This record gives sequence, structure tokens and C-alpha cells, in this order.
Amino acid sequence: METTRHFTATTYIVHDGATALHEHARLDMWLPPGGHIDRDELPRQAARREVYEETGLDVTLLESPAPIETPDVVELGRPAHLLLEDIHEYEDGTVGHQHVDFVYFGTVPSREIDPAGHDEQGDGDWEWFTTEDLREHPDLGAEVQAIGREAIDAVSHRI
Repeated sequence: METTRHFTATTYIVHDGATALHEHARLDMWLPPGGHIDRDELPRQAARREVYEETGLDVTLLESPAPIETPDVVELGRPAHLLLEDIHEYEDGTVGHQHVDFVYFGTVPSREIDPAGHDEQGDGDWEWFTTEDLREHPDLGAEVQAIGREAIDAVSHRI
């Protein structure tokens, strides 16, 4: 069987030492803002759009090292992580659907969440997690805990 892969962008947004996560209704897991990259988008554009649609906040993504630019090539801003995530497995254990996820870190101007997208979860579905909260919450995936702490640390060292 063939494995379908979709490209996605995820952003751990940070404000005042905490990152925002929501309990995803369909997936039943805590996640930062993110979603599929549209056909006409670059990953960083999708990351900004998804944050705005899901939270109503304008994110400033952390910059990557100085890019290479020539008349023929422009280097895209690097994500903090590039992950391959298994989304669906068939009964025989074969992976049928995966996401290639560009994971970014960014800052937002406030914790006032007001989703801009028409089908997004409400502001009450989001919680802000400090480094300690991430360590102690029993329902967070190991990768969400680790990357969330890394995002908070990265932002605190850039400010």
C-alpha cells in the first residue's frame, strides 16, 4: 500500500514564559497551532496563517541564521524542527498517512486568544503552559512537552 504524505506547519507560540496549546477535538491530544500547507504557500507563511486562524494572534517567527541568496536561489527560513509524523496506520501495521511537519517557534503580543478562522475551536479550549506546567501535565505527548519547553527557552534567550 502507498503512504500519503502531506506537508504541515506548526508553531509553538510563546508569551511571557508560556506556550499555548489546545486539546484537539478530533485527535484527542494537546497541540500547538498548526495545519496543512496550502498549495500556494511556503511553510513560514502557512505557520503564520495557522496561528492567526486558530488564535487570532499575529506571530513573529524566530529568525533562522542568515540565508543564502543568489539571483537564482532564495533560502527559506529554517524551522526549529522538521518532523515525520505517522497519522494513520492500516490494520496490518503499514503506515498509510504521514505529515512532514515544519515546526517553528514564535512570539505573540498577548495571551488574548480570539480565533479568526470560521471553524476553529474557541478561546476557552486553549491553555497557556509554563515550562513547569509542560513537565507536570499528564496528558501531553512527550514531543509536545519537549518541544514546548525548547520553544519557551529559545524565546527567552532571544528577548
